[in-house]
Amino acid sequence: MSAKKKTKRADKPVKDETPQKTEASKQDAPQSAQKPEPTPAEAEPPRLYDGPFIVGIGASAGGLEAMTELLRSLPADTGAALVMVQHLSPTHTSALPELLAHATEMPVIEMEDGTPLEPDHVYVSPPDVQVGFHGSSIRLVKRTGSTGNFKPIDFCFQAIADLAQARSIGVVLSGTATDGAKGLAVIKTAGGIALAQTPETARFRGMPEAAIETGAVDIALPPPRLAQEIARLVASPAVRRNAAGGLEPTMDITDQHVRHIRNILHKVSGVDFSLYKPATLRRRIHRRIVLHKLTTADEYIDFLRKDDDEPQMLYQDILIHVTRFFREPEAFELLKDKVFPAVIQEQSGEQPIRIWTPGCSTGEECYSVVIALLEALGEDAGVTPIQVFATDISDAAIEQARAGFYPRAITEDVSDARLRRYFNVIDGKYRIAKSVRDLCVFARQDVTKDPPFSKLDLIVCRNVLIYLGAEAQKRIISLFHFALNPNGFLMLGSAETTGYQNDLFSVVDKKYRIYKRKQTTSPIFPFPIDYSRTPNHEHVNRLIHPGVTSLHEEVSAVLLKRYAPPAVLVDRDMQVIQFRGQTGYYLEHASGAADLNLMTMAREGLVHALRTAFHEAARKGKPVRRERLRVTFNGQGRDVTLEVVPLGAEAHDHFLVLFEDVTPPAAQKAGRGAKAEPRSPRRADMIDQHQEEIERLENELAASRDHLQSIIQDLGATNEELQSANEEILSSNEELQSTNEELDTAKEALQSTNEELNTVNEELHSRNEELSRANSDLTNLLADVHIAIVMVDLDMKIRRYTPMAEEVLNLIPGDIARPIGQIKPNIDCPDLETMITHVLDHFTTIERDVRDAHGRWFSLRIRPYRSLDNRIDGAVLALYDIDESRRHEQEARQAQAFAEGIIETMDNPLLVLDSGLRVRMVNSAYCRLFRVSAGEVSSKLLYDLGNGQWDIPDLRSRLQAILDSGGPLERFEVEHDFPSIGRRRMLLCARRLEGDEARPPLILVEIDQGSNGGRDT
Repeated sequence: MSAKKKTKRADKPVKDETPQKTEASKQDAPQSAQKPEPTPAEAEPPRLYDGPFIVGIGASAGGLEAMTELLRSLPADTGAALVMVQHLSPTHTSALPELLAHATEMPVIEMEDGTPLEPDHVYVSPPDVQVGFHGSSIRLVKRTGSTGNFKPIDFCFQAIADLAQARSIGVVLSGTATDGAKGLAVIKTAGGIALAQTPETARFRGMPEAAIETGAVDIALPPPRLAQEIARLVASPAVRRNAAGGLEPTMDITDQHVRHIRNILHKVSGVDFSLYKPATLRRRIHRRIVLHKLTTADEYIDFLRKDDDEPQMLYQDILIHVTRFFREPEAFELLKDKVFPAVIQEQSGEQPIRIWTPGCSTGEECYSVVIALLEALGEDAGVTPIQVFATDISDAAIEQARAGFYPRAITEDVSDARLRRYFNVIDGKYRIAKSVRDLCVFARQDVTKDPPFSKLDLIVCRNVLIYLGAEAQKRIISLFHFALNPNGFLMLGSAETTGYQNDLFSVVDKKYRIYKRKQTTSPIFPFPIDYSRTPNHEHVNRLIHPGVTSLHEEVSAVLLKRYAPPAVLVDRDMQVIQFRGQTGYYLEHASGAADLNLMTMAREGLVHALRTAFHEAARKGKPVRRERLRVTFNGQGRDVTLEVVPLGAEAHDHFLVLFEDVTPPAAQKAGRGAKAEPRSPRRADMIDQHQEEIERLENELAASRDHLQSIIQDLGATNEELQSANEEILSSNEELQSTNEELDTAKEALQSTNEELNTVNEELHSRNEELSRANSDLTNLLADVHIAIVMVDLDMKIRRYTPMAEEVLNLIPGDIARPIGQIKPNIDCPDLETMITHVLDHFTTIERDVRDAHGRWFSLRIRPYRSLDNRIDGAVLALYDIDESRRHEQEARQAQAFAEGIIETMDNPLLVLDSGLRVRMVNSAYCRLFRVSAGEVSSKLLYDLGNGQWDIPDLRSRLQAILDSGGPLERFEVEHDFPSIGRRRMLLCARRLEGDEARPPLILVEIDQGSNGGRDT
C-alpha cells in the first residue's frame, strides 16, 4: 500500500473551546468514583469502555527515528489503536504521517476532531493541539499556555488513562525536558502499563530519564524491543479473554485468589489489605500477571511464593504513589483564604499550629500545605510555631519524603517564585529548603490500625479513602473527628466525602471537600496494638529493615542510669531538642529573639567547659565529664558537674548534657545536725589562714573567670561579625541562585523551541531524502527518454533538459539558467520565444511541425509547467521525432496520387467503394458516361446512385462476398434504363483492394459497355 493511500490529512476545524477536564486530570487516582457527590463507601463505577487497546506514544526531539524503529518492528495486526503525539512546530506543516507511513502496513491517519478509534490504525496528532477523547472518538483541543508549559503528551496520556484504564499502554521515547513522565504515572495508577525507551538508545535522554525517575516505568527497552513487548502485552491471554466483551479485565481473579495474595502480603509487610477495595487489588494483581507473561491467577500465586522479590514489588504496586505539588491549585488557595486564617486566629500563646497529612506519599502534598501556610502567615511565619506530621504506610515513600529530593518535572506545578524561595537546586534536581523541611515530622503509620495524632488544627487526607472499604472509611472519619481540635478542619480528595457521618462535620467547601469539626462527642473505637501483624523479618529482612530503638527510649535509659539528673537533648548544631528536669539553675533564655542554642542559654561559668566537652565528645564518640564548675544563680554560687553523652550507635547526631549539683561536705554534715567540736585558739588561727587562702584563691579564680568571660565575649562579637558577613554571602548567593533559576527558565523555553526545531529538522531531513530519491528517479527517467525535452521558468531561463535535447537544440551544460532566447537551436523556429510567451500568458498548448538543420521533422509541443499546487511556474518544450512518420505520409500521398492518376486515365468507368459500399471516388469516364459530377456521387451508397439501377440483390451479395473472402467478380451483366443515357447493357468486374489496421479494404468496380458501346438495339 502506498503512502498516499495510507495517510490522510485533517480538514475539519479544531474546536476552540477547552473540554471539561477528564477525571484522570482532575485527580491522580482514575479508579476513584466517577458519580457526582459519591460517598466514600460507594463502590467503584463499572467500566464502560469496550473499544480497542490504546497505546499512547509520546516523543519529542529525536522521536522520529525512535517512532520509525518502533513501527517497523510492530506487527500490523495487534488489534491496538496507536496514538502518537510529538512536539511539533505550530507554524510548520507536519509531514510526520507521510514519513511514518513508510514504516508500517497499518493505515497512518492524521487526527481530525471526531475521528473514531479503530484497531490496527496509527493516529498522528497535528501541530498546535492537545489530544483528548469523547467516548471512543478523538477530540482535539487548541493549544493553551506558553511554549514552556505546553505538555501535549501528559495531556494525552491522562485522557487515555481515563478512557481505557487497564487497557492502556503509555510509551515515552526520545526527547528533552519532562513531558510524558506525569502522564505515565497516571496510566499506571489506572491499571495500565508504563513503558519507556532506554536512555542509552535515545538521541535525547531527557524525557526517558524523567519518566524513569518517577518510578512509574514498568519496562525500559530500545524501540524494537518495546514493539515486541507491546505486541505481547496486547496479545496476552489475560487481556484478550477479559477485554473481548468490554468487561473488567480482572474478572478471572476470584475472591479466593485475592485472599491468598492478601495473606502473602500480610506476612511480608504487616499490612492488612482486607480493608482495601477488592477492585483496586484486582487491578494491581492483573498488572503483575500481564507483566510476568502469566495467564492465570493460580500461576501468579505460585510465582509469589517462589520469588522473594515479587511480594515486595506487588506491595509497592498496590501503594503506587501518584501525587504532585499543589495538586488542584484552587484547593490550596482556598486553604490560604478560608482555613488558615481561622486556624491562625485560634492559635494563642506558645501553642503550635498542628497539621497531619496521613497518606503523605513522597511528601509533595505535605510540603505544599506547609508552603501555603507560610504564605498565609506572611511576616509572622518566623515566629509562629508549626508542627506538621506526615505519615504513610510505605517506608520507601517516607524515606523519599524525608530526603526532600524531587525531579525537574516539579517545575510544571511549582511557580518560579516558590522554586526560588522554598527549594534549592542540587545536581539538576530540586530539594526542599531546610526552613520547610524542619517543620515536618515524617513517620511510618497505618492509619487503619495505629493511634492518631491529637489536638490537630487541620488534617489533609486526599485520595486515601477511595482505596479503602466502607467500614474502614467510617472508622477513619471517626478517628479524624477524635484527633481534631474543637474547631479543626478536615480536607479530603475530590472523590471523597464524610459519607453518612454528617453529624461529625459541617461542610466548608463542597467542591474541594473541606469540612469543619462539629461540637459533638466522637464515637468510641479501640486502638489495637496488634503485634501479630508485624512482618516476618527472617523472611523479608532484606526487603523491610527493622526499626532502630526510639531516641526517646535511649534518652530515658541514660537518665535512669544517672538517677535522672537535670539534662537537655541537643543535636550536632547544639540546638536544644528537649529539656529534662529542672534546668533553670544552669540554663537561661537570653533576651531578644527566641534562640534554643545551648551556648547562648548556658549560665556564667559553664560556657567554656560546656563547649570544650561537647567538641571532645563529638570527636571521640565517648562521654566527657567536667567537674566542680562554679555557676552563679541569683547572686549565689553553686558547684556543678556536667557530662556530655553522645547518642546513637554510629552516627552521633544527638547528645545528652547532664547537670549534677555538688554539695560541700560541711553542708552535708550540717544537714545531718552533727555538733561542732570546740576549736582551740591554734586551730582557729589555722582555720582563719585556710579561709584567707581560700578567699585569695577564689579571688584569683574569679579574676581568671572574668578574663575568660571577656575572651568569650570578644569571641562572641567576632562570631557575630562573621555571621553578619555570612548572611551577606548568603544574600548574594540567593541573588545568584535567583538569576540562575531565571536562566534555567529561559533555557527551558529555548529547549522547548529547540525540540520543535529538531522535529522540523528531522522531517526536513526525511523529506530531503525523499526528494533526493525522486530527483534520482527523474534524472534516470529523463536519461532513458529519447525525446528532446526542455523546461524553462517564468523568465524563460532553461531549468532542465534531457540528453536528447543537447543534440536537437544545440545545448550544453553551461546553458542551464540561461534564457532560451540566447540559444541558437538546430531547428527552424524563429518565433520560439513568442510561442513560449503566448503559452505563459494564455495557459494554452501550442503544437507545430519543425525541421532541424539536417532536414528531419519534429513535432514541437509547448505547454505550461504546473506545480503540485496547480500554479504556472514555467513551460515545457517537447520535440517528438516524426521524420519517419512524415516520410511515410508523403510516400502514402504519392502512392495515392499515382493510383488516382491511373484511375483517371482509364477509358472504362471506375468506382472505388469502401467497406460499407459507399462511393469513395469515381473517374472521369464514369462522370462522362452517366453525366454526373464526382461530388454528386461521393459518399453515397452504390444502391442509391441514379434511380437505383445498381440495387440488385445478386450484385449486393457478390460484392459482400468480395469483402469477406477477397474473391473477384467477373463479367456480371447488368441491363437497365439509366437516366439521361437510356437503356444499356453493361458488364461489371470487381476486385478487392487490401487495407491494413488503419485503413479498411476497398472494392474497385469496372464497368464495361461492351463492343457496341453498350447500346440496346
